[in-house]
Amino acid sequence: MKVDQVSNRLQALSVSATLAMAQKSRDLRSQGIDIIDLSLGEPDFNTPEHIKEAGIEAIRQNFTHYPPVPGYLDLRQAIVQKMKRDSNLDFTPDQIVVSNGAKQSICNVLLSIVNPGDEVIIPAPYWVSYPEMVLMAEGVTVAVTSGIEQNFKITASQLEAAITPKTRAFLFSSPSNPTGEIYSQKELSELAAVLAKHPQILIISDEIYEYINYDGKHESISQFESVRDRVAIINGVSKGYAMTGWRIGYVAAPLWLAKACQKLQGQYTSAASCIAQKASIAGLLGDQSVVKEMVAEFKIRRDLVVKRLSAIPGVRTNNPPGAFYVLPDVSAFYGKSDGKMVISDEGDLVMYLLNEAHVALVPGGAFGAPGCIRISYSTSQEILNRAIDRIAEALGRLN
Repeated sequence: MKVDQVSNRLQALSVSATLAMAQKSRDLRSQGIDIIDLSLGEPDFNTPEHIKEAGIEAIRQNFTHYPPVPGYLDLRQAIVQKMKRDSNLDFTPDQIVVSNGAKQSICNVLLSIVNPGDEVIIPAPYWVSYPEMVLMAEGVTVAVTSGIEQNFKITASQLEAAITPKTRAFLFSSPSNPTGEIYSQKELSELAAVLAKHPQILIISDEIYEYINYDGKHESISQFESVRDRVAIINGVSKGYAMTGWRIGYVAAPLWLAKACQKLQGQYTSAASCIAQKASIAGLLGDQSVVKEMVAEFKIRRDLVVKRLSAIPGVRTNNPPGAFYVLPDVSAFYGKSDGKMVISDEGDLVMYLLNEAHVALVPGGAFGAPGCIRISYSTSQEILNRAIDRIAEALGRLN
């Protein structure tokens, strides 16, 4: 074995497709090329002033020492209050573990429950990191696929068919990255009814896009009594409060699982930033009108993007009710060429649009959605219009 040989675990992992495309965009920009990057899911809004001020005040008050591994008690109490206020769910502070972003929270849960060979059912399209996290836990991803005809949502019968004696967890997001789709209360009740028959399955509900919902009240699968005691809710402040760089996520879970996550986190990162924790309290308990203002703007952008994409021949898109993504089907362009490059799959199309239109997108295959591309509309209307002008012109050159 050579000293520079990395572990088998690392070799098995893929590089995040979204981060890889963002890096390609930065590389091209460094060459002086005007790239419009619609690959990353990050709000273009700045963190609201009252939240920033709370972070500054935390520094002044010398919250600069090691905080408790699961997070400050007042932050966990704020999360408990938020869960009751927004979803009428009852938790105690010791059921909350705060982490360095929701991504770590999901990893904590998977590493705490999955043994080698255990199966984790994940509806596809899925967030790119889900299968890689399962792989890190030495588990097996069982992807259950739904297409644009189903609005990218699986049915209860599909879920039932995927369950085996090896199934350990069901991991999904609503509102969804990458589709922007939301499971209704009825759809969640049907999934819960299936899962209620299989008490060995833990449900991991990623609700990080909870507030970015254009059509109504957020619904959590945790509302159903039949499964409530085995749901781990993942959430955080990144998307709803434009706090991506503050790196605060959390899990609200059964006590046994919260203790497991705390034990695990205590050995490899300890606690999240004390300053960011104090700022997060101001977000969760402060003026919520800032969230509504951001969501109103996201809805305008959604409408703009869907309308303009729908006008491009060959592009099929639905009208997602949440998050800030669309996942149009672009398979109609397979086999077409601009005279220099033949499009064989969505990966080719994304590279064509990057090189010819100078717009960075992410291929759907990375999300378990071959034939599609993910477009993030978390940027200004002006930039979105310019990007779709370029996309439409470049696609029009394919014959």
